Amino acid sequence: MKTLVREHGVRLAYVLDDHTDPWRDAQTIIFVHGFTENLHAWRCWVPHFSRDYRVVRFDQRGFGQSGAVPVDFNFSTQMLVDDARALIDEVSPNRPVHLVSGKSGGIAAVATAIAHPDRVASLTLTSPALKGPETPGWLEHIDRYGMASWARWTMGDRLGKQMPAAGVDWWVQLMGQTAPSTAHAYLRWVASVDLTQELARIHCPTLIVGNDSRRRGLALFREYLRRLPVGELAVIDEEGYHVAAAAPDACARATREFLVRHPAASAIPGH
Repeated sequence: MKTLVREHGVRLAYVLDDHTDPWRDAQTIIFVHGFTENLHAWRCWVPHFSRDYRVVRFDQRGFGQSGAVPVDFNFSTQMLVDDARALIDEVSPNRPVHLVSGKSGGIAAVATAIAHPDRVASLTLTSPALKGPETPGWLEHIDRYGMASWARWTMGDRLGKQMPAAGVDWWVQLMGQTAPSTAHAYLRWVASVDLTQELARIHCPTLIVGNDSRRRGLALFREYLRRLPVGELAVIDEEGYHVAAAAPDACARATREFLVRHPAASAIPGH
């Protein structure tokens, strides 16, 4: 585990999985998790990439080993962009990176690509939630029964019926680690976000990975695709809407094929 020190003593935890040939100038992928997750959400993806790419997974502010935030903490899109930019500068100072995100992690990924186009070579958005999701009863359940109970309560739609019970338990345990105070602060922020109109400002190649679920269906993803200057859609045959978790191998294969076709420049343009 590594640590990136930010302003006011904030520390962002991250890990680097790098099994590339040490003499190669390997490209870097940064994975951005979604709500109530942490860097371990991407563990099944790592073997698909770490032999040929430098794989960076990090805990966004408020989650995992980066530490909880108080209930009145002011999350902002700009803050998350600044965190992402600092991490990019830390792990790949001389070459653009690929950003791969899950669910609402797509907000930080999209906003970073728009704000820093010279630092982002491509975007992959799995089950993207670019507009604050509907969360009826979530905080009430969290406050009354706890995070793990909330995670289990919402897990059916997230992972689908094909996930074994042990897999459901693992995801409940992972998501249940998030502090309720972080959940309150994050949901207050994300409810105000809608980046749909901003997609036209993304000029790097962008892959949307998703399925036709009740929570986020193909009609939404095709609307996102229509707005993207350079976009592709990979449809995954999976019931649960969180396809990155429910079908990690299929999602990783689609992402890898996309990255092979859209390699990062060997140096930052203009530098």
